[in-house]
Amino acid sequence: MKKIFSLVLLTLSISSFAQGGTFGKDPIINLENFDRKPVHWGYYLGFNSYDFKFDYKEIAPDIEVKTSTGFNVGLIGNLRISEHLDLRFEPGLSYTQRNLIYPEIEDEFDKKREVKSTYINFPLLLKFSAKRTGNIKPYLIGGYSYSLNLASNFDSKDDNYAQKFRMKRTTGNIEAGIGIDFYFEYFKFSPSIRGIFGMGDEIIPDNASDSPWTGNISKMQTRGFFINFAFHLNLNITTFKFT
Repeated sequence: MKKIFSLVLLTLSISSFAQGGTFGKDPIINLENFDRKPVHWGYYLGFNSYDFKFDYKEIAPDIEVKTSTGFNVGLIGNLRISEHLDLRFEPGLSYTQRNLIYPEIEDEFDKKREVKSTYINFPLLLKFSAKRTGNIKPYLIGGYSYSLNLASNFDSKDDNYAQKFRMKRTTGNIEAGIGIDFYFEYFKFSPSIRGIFGMGDEIIPDNASDSPWTGNISKMQTRGFFINFAFHLNLNITTFKFT
């Protein structure tokens, strides 16, 4: 993720330097009235790194979570509320994998569990924008999201004794992040960094109460980190009348 973040910063720096007429001292103002539209649309692509936060019933060695880089894709619907405030709906898909390592389990096969997740996310967010300077406008974004995990194994009767790690199918999250709007001639580009914080307990305990995989866990919650690249299109939608 550090390499990805460095690549993002490098790309933006090169873009800003190479297009002095767009982001220089006296830029040509692009899409001057774009944000005055009551509604506009877009899409996003990005990367994620999901983690887990564990609470334990008794003091014991922590379960190690090895994260990996996943991907995000989705749509954006933006409703203008005021000059500096917008309401966002960003339905999308996120794929990720987390590997859990149990230090107290000696068997090499049993001490590791691969937790693959495919989330359908439904975030409803508020975007607080600063004053636009030339073709750049920073913003804060945050709100609530509802997630549906298609790979949760929630309906499986098998548990970790049969290599099935089970999670609840739905969860609610708090999302918060920062970003920058860059205005080009035909579209607005908005990279952002987001954090996601699960609110509820997501684990389904094994059938045996003394399970070495779930027996000592009182709560398991998702934590996540997103880097999204959003593109807002300057579309002029014409209404056709049929007679």
